[in-house]
Amino acid sequence: MNLPFLVIFTSLKILVILVVFLTVIAYTVLLERKVLGFIQLRYGPNRVGPWGLLQPLADLLKLLFKEDFTPPGVNKVLFTMAPIITATTAFLPFAVIPFSQTMLPEYFHFYGFKIDLTQAGLNLGVIADINVGLLYVFAMGSLAVYGAVLGGWASNNKYSLLGGLRLSAQMVSYELALGLSIIGVLMLAGSLSLVKIVEAQQHMWFVVYQPLGFILFLTAAFAECARTPFDLIECENELVAGYQTEYSSMKFALFMLGEYCHIIVASALATTLFLGGWQGPFLPPIVWFVLKTFVLVFFFIWVRGTFPRFRFDQLMYLGWKVLLPLALLNILVTGVVMLVLG
Repeated sequence: MNLPFLVIFTSLKILVILVVFLTVIAYTVLLERKVLGFIQLRYGPNRVGPWGLLQPLADLLKLLFKEDFTPPGVNKVLFTMAPIITATTAFLPFAVIPFSQTMLPEYFHFYGFKIDLTQAGLNLGVIADINVGLLYVFAMGSLAVYGAVLGGWASNNKYSLLGGLRLSAQMVSYELALGLSIIGVLMLAGSLSLVKIVEAQQHMWFVVYQPLGFILFLTAAFAECARTPFDLIECENELVAGYQTEYSSMKFALFMLGEYCHIIVASALATTLFLGGWQGPFLPPIVWFVLKTFVLVFFFIWVRGTFPRFRFDQLMYLGWKVLLPLALLNILVTGVVMLVLG
């Protein structure tokens, strides 16, 4: 295998996917503003460019030129690192999420070298297909909480601190339910590789076999992304803006970038685990993946415009006394059915 070719190929993949992903995040924000405007019988952004399509660019310029204010008394190192940690760790899970099947020929000729792309593991449909891809996703997702917690603690603000503490309690409660909700999928697929999990759904999507697991996963994903009705970490009627109260300019933008990145990653992961990933008839594989992910992203937005937020005690009750027992029940039933049929 030619090492320079491998480095160039992987670097180009990362660059292209990063550019596309950032663009998608920008227009997800616009989509949310438009959809919420429609739900609330008001206009969304419609002044910057045709139909408001240049609004994300206007928002970026506004945030770039706003004053980057650091309040006195903060821990400046952690205060600056927190939004960077949040944004960076939000992007990392997408490295192992497959958005299409292999789109390369079996062999490639590079300056006289015949490179076996299949053996090299090169695939345009995923940045890195590793056999513990799902563990990697959960590991990176667990790191994202540090950004918000550090931001809340370093801000020297009681509302920010309470937001960070709420987030840590929320993540502990719902990461457990989130992890247990996918055990049934792992039992059916027999692999932690996300590519192998998608391939195992060639004849039937796992949502058919795991409807309860799918519902539990989506519910826990809402809490993991701190989205309505689980956005207790930043509820404005109690905590001003929670952990991000003292942030402005591009630091605030990085927190928002991380939030919407989490929504897309959670939707893409649900598509991969339960909805067959790129599998589907007639249309190209990548189109199926994008359509399924878009539907789930729209669902995140629709829920925000429809449901009120829980109280914090209700949130903790739901996580520990409802979702956790149901996730364990789903594992038990899946095991019994596989044993009987198997």
